[in-house]
Amino acid sequence: MKADFSAIRSLCLLRLSAIGDVCHAVAMVQAIQKQYPDLSITWIIGKVEYQLLKHLPGIQFVIFDKSKGWHSYVQLRRDLQGQRFDVLLHMQVALRATIASLVIKARVRVGFDKARAKEGQWLVTNHAVEPLATPHVLDGFMGFAKAIGVEDLTPRWNIPVPQADTDFAKQLVGDDKVMVICAAASKAERNWLPERYAAVADYAITQGFRVMLCGGPTALEKNLADVIQSHSQQPLDNQVGKTSLTQLLAVLKQAKLVLAPDTGPLHMAVTQGTPVIGLYAHSNPGRTGPYLYRQYTVSVYPQVIAKQFDAPVKWGTRAKGEHLMVMIEVDQVKAQFDQFIKQ
Repeated sequence: MKADFSAIRSLCLLRLSAIGDVCHAVAMVQAIQKQYPDLSITWIIGKVEYQLLKHLPGIQFVIFDKSKGWHSYVQLRRDLQGQRFDVLLHMQVALRATIASLVIKARVRVGFDKARAKEGQWLVTNHAVEPLATPHVLDGFMGFAKAIGVEDLTPRWNIPVPQADTDFAKQLVGDDKVMVICAAASKAERNWLPERYAAVADYAITQGFRVMLCGGPTALEKNLADVIQSHSQQPLDNQVGKTSLTQLLAVLKQAKLVLAPDTGPLHMAVTQGTPVIGLYAHSNPGRTGPYLYRQYTVSVYPQVIAKQFDAPVKWGTRAKGEHLMVMIEVDQVKAQFDQFIKQ
C-alpha cells in the first residue's frame, strides 16, 4: 500500500556527513519545506557539518559527534528521548548511521532502494525511494523528497550566513575578480599537483583575476598552499586556515570562479551560484561533480576506469591509485577557464 504523507507533522532527517553531501541535502530539505511549510524538521548531523548549516531556518539540529565512539549513540538517545516522528529519512549508507537510526522512533522509515541500501540500511527501514540507475548524489537525495510527496524537485539553496561573515568576505574580496583555489580534498591522493595549480593561478592572473587560496586549518592544507605559492610566479592571497566554514561560504559567494578537486568547498560554491572548475580522476563527476557547473569539469575518470577494469563498472565505482590526478594536464584546465571567461 502506498503511504500517504499529506498529513505528516514531524520529520527526522539522518545525514551526518560530509560537507559536500550535506550541501546536496540542504536543497532537498528546502524543497520539503516549500511543500510542507508547517512541518517540524529535526536533522541529525555531524559536528563539523553543523558549523556550516547551523543558521538554516526552521530546522532543529541534533549533533552526532562520531569522535566520541559509543558514547555518541548514548548521547543521541538522550537527545531524542521522548520524541517520535511521523517520518524518518534515513539518507546515509554507513554502518554508524544504521546503528544511530535504531534510537530514532518513527512510524515510516524511508531508506534507499534495494540496490543502494547497503551497510544494513534495509534492515532498519520500511519504505524505499524509487530506484535510480545513474543518479547524481543530489538527485538521489531528491528521491527522498519525492518519496514523501514533494512535487517541485528543482534544487535551490538558501544557507544563511551571519552578516559579520558577509562583511568579512566583501572586504576581503573587494571589487576584484577573484578566483578561489580550494586545492585540498579529504584524501591527499585526490589533490592535483601543486605546480599545476600554480601554473593555472599564474594564467588566471594574466587574465585579470586575483587568486586566493582557501581551505581548512590542517597541516596538509597549509603545506599544500605553501607549495603552490612557492611554484607561482605571482603573489597569491593565502587564506588557508584563516576562515570559518561560514566565512569561507561567504568568500565563495563573492568569488567569480572556483577551482577545486572533489571536495566540500566545491559543493559549497555551487550552493552560492559560483561557477566551479572541478578536477576529477577518482570519482565519477556524473555522480559527485559540481551539480550546476559540470560543463566546466576536467575529468580523466573514464580513462582511468577503462585502464583499471575490463568490463563495465557499477555507477559510482571509485578508481584506485595514488597518482591518478597527474593525468589532468594544465592545458585542459586552462581550456575550461577560457570557456568560462568567454560566457
